[in-house]
Amino acid sequence: MDGWPDSRFIDLVGITTPIIQAPMLGAGAQMMIGVAKAGGLGSLACATLSLESIRAEVQSFREACEQPLNLNFFCHQPPEHDEACAQQWKMLFKPYYTELEVDFDAPTPVSSRAPFDEATCLLVEELRPEVVSFHFGLPPPELLARVKGCGAKILSSATTVEEAQWLERNGCDAIIAMGYEAGGHRAMFLSSELTTQLGTFVLVPQIADAVSVPVIAAGGIADARAIAAAFALGASAVQIGTAYLFCPQAKLAKPHYRALREASSSDTALTNLFTGRPARGIVNRVMRELGPLNAQAPAFPLAGGVLLPLKDKSEPTGSGDFINLWAGQGFALSPGRRAELSSYELTQR
Repeated sequence: MDGWPDSRFIDLVGITTPIIQAPMLGAGAQMMIGVAKAGGLGSLACATLSLESIRAEVQSFREACEQPLNLNFFCHQPPEHDEACAQQWKMLFKPYYTELEVDFDAPTPVSSRAPFDEATCLLVEELRPEVVSFHFGLPPPELLARVKGCGAKILSSATTVEEAQWLERNGCDAIIAMGYEAGGHRAMFLSSELTTQLGTFVLVPQIADAVSVPVIAAGGIADARAIAAAFALGASAVQIGTAYLFCPQAKLAKPHYRALREASSSDTALTNLFTGRPARGIVNRVMRELGPLNAQAPAFPLAGGVLLPLKDKSEPTGSGDFINLWAGQGFALSPGRRAELSSYELTQR
């Protein structure tokens, strides 16, 4: 397509606009369809969905349009349960159980995030998406080879130059450079050190210089200025997440919807309270009172189980105290939020 300074990514995946809608909670078939019909790449976050739900979302997409589709999966290693660690973790939340009159002694629910495995690989071979993207590295080589064998282009996210080089060596067709600003889970997989993480506009040019495949900028990309900056720094495309949550197609819990519109631009933080891995979201009560990062958190994704009964009791009342409110640092720049604020200001005149 004429007009883009680097067309490698759009040529690779067969789209006309170099924008990926980030795979995230709140984005279902209707959002993917809207993005795809506008020329971008719609994405489905599959890690929290059953195989039947994935199949249904893909069917809805295929019935509505013929554009390419991206299915996204996690690649973590399921942890072993540590009962002593789990009980120590749960004790931190006992005051909240008491306050909300939730049974503390009831079995703790399981917080599930399924990694890419044989069953999901079979589903990919059945559904044949044009793009398959991964978080936290890549699946085992034998599974990755099967995904490639069904014709999918492979993407994965890197938070460092070293991760990007590893991904290229191991078969990625394009790499998402995920800056510190990004919402949701950090994609880091070769290191767990948060203090050395780079911002998007420092990370993108370094990864672009270090690999030969197309680079997608992610983190803090919310308007045309950021897209232009990403291309100037060597990106072939951008991945936009939180800005899409202001679209009417977004499926959000009411507290999340409200927080995105009412929080200030400095109100996000990285937290491991909800899953055990660092993820960026809008600060809420539990993050303020326990601290956003806690060394006692069980391994991903087990940490979130203790919060589920608190979420179930409080969310119906409109409270966002115990739910993850994922958002990137650039959420206040989102055109959707700005338009809503402008409309509200006009009605107050």
